[in-house]
Amino acid sequence: MMTANRRQILAGTGLAALGTALLPSGAWAAAPQPGKPDLFVGTGGHGHTFPGSSLPFGMAQLGPDTNNAGWDACSGYHQDDGSIMGFSHTHLSGTGVGDMLDVLVVPARGPLRLEPGPVEHPEQGYRQRYSDERAEPGYYRVLLESGMLAELTVTERTGLHRYSFPKGPGYILIDFAHCQREKPDEPIRIDNAMLRLEKDGTLTGTRQVFRWAAGRYIHFAMELSRKPSRVEFFADGDTASPKGTSEVKGHRLKVALFFDDAGGAPIEIKTGLSGVDIAGAKAALAAEAPGWGFDKARMAARQRWTKELNRVRVSGGTEAQRTIMASALYHAFLSPTLFTDRDGRYMGLDHQVHQAPAGEAAYSTYSLWDTYRALHPLLTLVMPDQAALFVRDLIRQTQQSPYGPPVWPLQGYETACMIGWHAVSVLAEAQAKGIDADYAAAWPNIRRRAFDLSFPDIDSTLGRGFYQKLGYIPADQVWESVSRTQEYSYDDWAMSKLADAIGQHEDAAVLRKRSLNYRNVIDPSIGFARPRFSDGSWWAPYDPIQLGHSPEKYRDYTEANGWQATFLNQHDIYGLIAMFGGDAAFEKKLDALFTAPSTLPKNAPPDISGLVGQYAHGNEPDQHVAYLYAYAGAPWKTQAMVRRLLTEMYKAAPDGVIGNDDCGQMSAWFILSALGFYPVDPVSALYVFGSPLFDDAEMDLGGGKTLRIRANNNGPDKPYVQSVRWNGQPWTRNWIAHADLAKGGELVFEMGAQPSKFGSAPQDRPPSYGRLPG
Repeated sequence: MMTANRRQILAGTGLAALGTALLPSGAWAAAPQPGKPDLFVGTGGHGHTFPGSSLPFGMAQLGPDTNNAGWDACSGYHQDDGSIMGFSHTHLSGTGVGDMLDVLVVPARGPLRLEPGPVEHPEQGYRQRYSDERAEPGYYRVLLESGMLAELTVTERTGLHRYSFPKGPGYILIDFAHCQREKPDEPIRIDNAMLRLEKDGTLTGTRQVFRWAAGRYIHFAMELSRKPSRVEFFADGDTASPKGTSEVKGHRLKVALFFDDAGGAPIEIKTGLSGVDIAGAKAALAAEAPGWGFDKARMAARQRWTKELNRVRVSGGTEAQRTIMASALYHAFLSPTLFTDRDGRYMGLDHQVHQAPAGEAAYSTYSLWDTYRALHPLLTLVMPDQAALFVRDLIRQTQQSPYGPPVWPLQGYETACMIGWHAVSVLAEAQAKGIDADYAAAWPNIRRRAFDLSFPDIDSTLGRGFYQKLGYIPADQVWESVSRTQEYSYDDWAMSKLADAIGQHEDAAVLRKRSLNYRNVIDPSIGFARPRFSDGSWWAPYDPIQLGHSPEKYRDYTEANGWQATFLNQHDIYGLIAMFGGDAAFEKKLDALFTAPSTLPKNAPPDISGLVGQYAHGNEPDQHVAYLYAYAGAPWKTQAMVRRLLTEMYKAAPDGVIGNDDCGQMSAWFILSALGFYPVDPVSALYVFGSPLFDDAEMDLGGGKTLRIRANNNGPDKPYVQSVRWNGQPWTRNWIAHADLAKGGELVFEMGAQPSKFGSAPQDRPPSYGRLPG
């Protein structure tokens, strides 16, 4: 594989749906309430979530690891594995590439085992089958087959464990060689590893891991509530160190803490984390976990989550749908993840230690190719202060990175995963929504990425020279050429908005014009996005279900095929409609997308999932497409399709996310769409109406402002919007600006069983590229 795409790098129980009786128009089942999330939603299928304990956007994300090898082990947990290896302190949620799983803690009884053994035969290693597994925001517990009860909770930078052993001997193994890998026998490079037992009994460690974020460091400091009877270190090759050893160095290190009688009072463990040094990890312990207050920390975590999940409250729908909503909110608030030490230090993308300004913070785990579409727009509504922290952090990262605007930064390293540099979308959107930040400070490196061909490229930015010279990227020169051309065009659109905002109007004009380059890979003679070669010719014979002209070598589309890539345009919808011959022809083309046979080539990546015809809801490139009917004057088709996707693509079950949750993007799509609107073009700071799922919803917008959304006469058979009122006044437009919603107020939809012409007039359609149709 020649690209750095996440899936190409790696080749509980939910609630049953319960129907509710339809209420008369205007009646409510109950006042909107915060839901109860099911943390096991997404832990089966290919959702790649994990049920462990975390705080919102916390650094410590402590949870069970059932496997660390293969695509469905990206988060370290899968519902089908059936055994637990141990409990590690860092996880990714919903990604398509794995990493993290740092500092695995293995509580055990019986003979010491240093290897986990295979999933199929847990008895051959330290794996344990389990039962009575429970999870709630900020807390996890499970009963292991050896009779031990394991409980986990967290503070922002520390993981807290409590293990209740049966009477008799036991031990706790720290497997510092444990990490995510593609295959069980894949050798993972770990350098500069060290474990040390300090004189006061604190166990400290450092390692450098060359996995996805190749070269990242993790440092920890661990304390135990009970002193072990003896300690044994193991160096590379599981070689036992001499008695009395207090420190080992190497690559794959482990340490076993033995207790002659592990029963009686539970053994508690607290582990501070840092991306900078051991001193930072110790400071986290001292400030966030003084003494032994597991239950106090658990209660604090519960209160923090109660506050955050209360930001969106709903009533109506089914019990399962309310569970899906609460679970989606939970997953949307897991990342980006905190990456600042208590004193404000953090490891920058230049691999240097930086100091965050007072009141600011650095973050990691920005899945920007995914999350610029819906997650960041959601946060600007319900968490504007947190969104502002992310924006100012991205500005600093843009300044510090040798590659300019971030792509997929993870723990101080740019993974260069996916295509484009969509941090600029998050920044341009935030600027358009009035979020306070020094956008001009980011412009020099953004401008280099936009114009300077000597600026170093990474996998996600290849082909810029062709893009600027030819207006497209040739399929015979750079892989994923069609999708690159389209997504670089959107980044041009975002950068043009930023340039205008800071007074760089000449650059803005160039970028605005160049943002139309996406048109150069749409062949109007056949009505499809089509690979194009250096001489200007098109790939033939063309088949829209294929991945490109030479998929055995590389693909021409990014996690998509010709059908899906054809609609990969978010900022110039009326220009795209014109290329297809007008509203009727474009509407017909959308119909064809949703009704085409759901066949895929044999080499299609698993990301192309959740098919409705050739539309793929399980992956991001098409997630705005159901809303495009609204631009062509057929908003009732948007309403019907959005309602279908809401009810068919999500379940209150472990396999309830149709694709990878992608750090909350799949969840954010559900949240916004279920509320009744979606940001087709986030940079334009407006939302297109869809079909609200719930009868009544309330959103806390910060600053004491509340947005209330009512859907009168709503029901499973009534997905169509008949009319809309905003703050008591008739509203004819099929869209609303962020500036309006952010003030708070009441948005009322009248729903019905039959399509209506609401919002279909040209003057009521959403603006695109700064204009209305015609």
